[in-house]
Amino acid sequence: MTLDNKIKYSIDLLQKSEKIALKMDPENGFYLAFSGGKDSQALYHIAKMAGVKFKAHMNLTSVDSPEVIRFVKKNYPDVELIKPKMSIYDMALKKHMLPTRVMRWCCAEYKEMSGGGKVTLIGIRNQESARRSKRKEASTQIKGTRTDETFDQWSEHKEKMVACVSGKDKILISPIINWSEQDVWKFLNSNNIPHCSMYDEGYKRIGCILCPMSNRKQKIRDCKRFPHVREKWIQTIQKLIDAGYINHNFDDAEFGFNWWISGKSFDEFYADEVLQMKLDFKD
Repeated sequence: MTLDNKIKYSIDLLQKSEKIALKMDPENGFYLAFSGGKDSQALYHIAKMAGVKFKAHMNLTSVDSPEVIRFVKKNYPDVELIKPKMSIYDMALKKHMLPTRVMRWCCAEYKEMSGGGKVTLIGIRNQESARRSKRKEASTQIKGTRTDETFDQWSEHKEKMVACVSGKDKILISPIINWSEQDVWKFLNSNNIPHCSMYDEGYKRIGCILCPMSNRKQKIRDCKRFPHVREKWIQTIQKLIDAGYINHNFDDAEFGFNWWISGKSFDEFYADEVLQMKLDFKD
C-alpha cells in the first residue's frame, strides 16, 4: 500500500469514527494522546487533514526532555500539557520498584490512565515492536455489550481497542498503525512539518529521559546530557535499598543504577562485572 493510500485510509477511519467520539465527548471529540515525537506529530496532522474534532493532550512524567517540551510549546501551543501529581521517583518509592522493560508501570501510571470515557487517538505503529505487531486489531464490544451501530460501519478498519480507565470505557484508535517509520518521515517532510532537533542528533526515541525501552547507548547519552536525572535515580535506588525493597546482593546505589540501565538480568550483569574486573586485574 502506498503512503497516499495509507493517508486516505487513516483519514477515512477518523471521519467514520468521529460520530462515536462526539457522542462520548460532544465538546472536544477525540482525545488525542500527544508526545512531541514524530509518530504523534503524524497523528496530529492526519487528524487536522481529516477535519475531525479533537483535543490534544501531553501527559508529562517529570523526566521529560526539556527540548521536547520547548518544541511542543513552540510548535503545538494548543496541546494541553498535563503535569503529574507525583514525580516518577516518588512513584518508584510508592511501588517499591524501578520501572523496567518487563514492568513498565511508568506508562500505565503516566500515559494510559487518561482519556477515560472518550475515544482516544494514539500514534502507535505495528512496526515498532513484536508486541505491537500482535496487537489485537478488532474489538466491537464494550463490557460485553454492543455499544453503537457506528462500530459496524468501520469494523473493516480493525484498529479498535477497548480499555477501562477509572470505571469508564475508553476506546483506543490507532490511525497510523500500518505506517512504517519511513512513511512517517516522508509524511512530515513532504508537508514541511518541523520535528524536534533531538532526532537530528541521532536520538531514535525522544520520550522520557532514561526510558526503560531505550537501548543502553541512548541511556548512556542521557546520563551525560541529563546528569541530574541520573543522580535522582541513584538517590531513589539508595532509598529502595535502605528500605529493603531491592533484594539483590548489593548495597551500592550506583552499582544498582548501572545494573538498571544495562537492561540485563541481575545475574547476567553481575557475571559480566566480575569478568571485567578479572580482565582489568590481568591487564
